[in-house]
Amino acid sequence: MTYQSIFRAGLFNEQVVVVTGGGSGIGRCTAHELSALGARVALVGRNPAKLEQVSQEIKDVGGIASAHVCDIREEDQVKLTITQVLQTHGRIDGLVNNAGGQFASPLAHIKAKGWDAVVRTNLTGGFLMARECYTQWMQAQGGAIVNVIADMWLGMPGMGHSGAARAGMLNFTETAALEWGPVRCNAIAPGWIASSGMDNYPPEMADMIQNMHRLVPLQRIGTESEVAAAIVFLLSPAAAFISGACLRVDGAAPNAKRIWPQVGTGKTNLAFNGFHLAQTPKVLNKDDS
Repeated sequence: MTYQSIFRAGLFNEQVVVVTGGGSGIGRCTAHELSALGARVALVGRNPAKLEQVSQEIKDVGGIASAHVCDIREEDQVKLTITQVLQTHGRIDGLVNNAGGQFASPLAHIKAKGWDAVVRTNLTGGFLMARECYTQWMQAQGGAIVNVIADMWLGMPGMGHSGAARAGMLNFTETAALEWGPVRCNAIAPGWIASSGMDNYPPEMADMIQNMHRLVPLQRIGTESEVAAAIVFLLSPAAAFISGACLRVDGAAPNAKRIWPQVGTGKTNLAFNGFHLAQTPKVLNKDDS
C-alpha cells in the first residue's frame, strides 16, 4: 500500500522539504504524502528512533528520506541541522514547521519553567527553523514555508501557554510573508485531529477527547490526512499567490456560538484519509480506554 494523495503524481519531483516533528502524528503523515508526490524529505525531531522508523517507512515504498536529530529550541543545533540538510540534499524548497507540544494546565498553575518550555517549542523553535531555511537557502533561491499552529481563536483554556505561542506564530507568519517575499510564508491551524498526540494527555481528559466531536459543526474530528493535504496545497504551485494567510482545518469548531446552541445539523460529512499507515489514537477507541 502507498499514500493515496489527491494531488497529481510527481508534483514535488526534484524538490526537498524539511518536516519538523516528522517522527509522529501530522508530521509523519505529511512527510509520507510529500514523498509519495516525489519530494525528498528531511525529517527533523528530537527522537532518533522515531525519525529512523518514519525514514525507513518512506524508503520501503521507494521514497527518499533523511533523519536529523535536533532540538529546535536550540539555536546552534538548528543552524547545524539546516547546514546538514543542505549538505545531504543540496537544496531546501519547503519547510513544514510542524514540531510542537504542550501540557494541560490552567493558567494559574503554570510555572515560568513550563511556560518557557512550551513557548520555546511552539514559537521560538519555529522561528529559528524558518530563519535558518531562509538565510541559508531560500533568500537566494526561493521557497515556501508552512507553519503549523492550532485553533487558538478566542483563547485556549487549559493550554494558555500553547495558545499564546501559536498566536505569536501566526503573527510571525504574517511578518515573514512581508519581509521575506517572494518566499511564501503561510500557516495551517488544525482543530481537533485524530492523531497520536491525543494519547499523550492524562487519562482524566479521555472523556472530553471522546466527546469533542459534538462541539464541531461537522460532528466529527479531523484526520491527519486532511491536515497534510492542506499543507501540501500551500506548498504547491497552486498556492503561488497565497502568502501571509492562515488556513483553518477545524470543521468550523471556532464558529460554534453559545448564543446558538445547535452545533451543525447532527449530520457529518465523509472524512478524507489517504494515509495508508494511519492509526486511530487509543483514546478514541473507547473499548481500549
